[in-house]
Amino acid sequence: MAISFLTVFCGSKSGSNPLFCKHAIQTGHLLAENNITLIYGGGNKGIMGALANGVLEKGGKVIGIMPGFLAVAENRHNGLTEMIEVSDMHIRKRMLYEKCDAALILPGGFGTMDELFEMLTWNQLNIHNKKIFIMNTSGFYDNLILFLKTVEKNGFLISKVMDSITIITSPEELLTSIA
Repeated sequence: MAISFLTVFCGSKSGSNPLFCKHAIQTGHLLAENNITLIYGGGNKGIMGALANGVLEKGGKVIGIMPGFLAVAENRHNGLTEMIEVSDMHIRKRMLYEKCDAALILPGGFGTMDELFEMLTWNQLNIHNKKIFIMNTSGFYDNLILFLKTVEKNGFLISKVMDSITIITSPEELLTSIA
């Protein structure tokens, strides 16, 4: 699977485990070193900021997509390769999906879950067929993975959920999965 553009969904907060931001920085470095352009929400704090700054530290390309009303709340990153300002969250999500070859989910909150579930839904409905990687840092997504398997087991999905998702636990695993 050749990936040139990877959309990453993650928290605008750092979370309670320092490994969340460490993995984000390492992922950023690996993306830059492998000429994979990061596409993300455009923030400069939390896991989002760590990820983008990791790419930029190694001379990589970063495209941010952010609605104007979030510029203060998510601390708009002013050092990106490209920043696209949109009018609302729906346009943001659609552009994040359209511009990528695949998506990576790092730890995050409701916004990250919204983005993940919309991508999963679009895969189920054949709107797109993009691979989704979930980085399960320190078991952060264990309960979500169990829930997804429960939804499937109980007959609520069109296709097998794990056909769309690859679970990884480290940035290095991402590279071996997309190589």
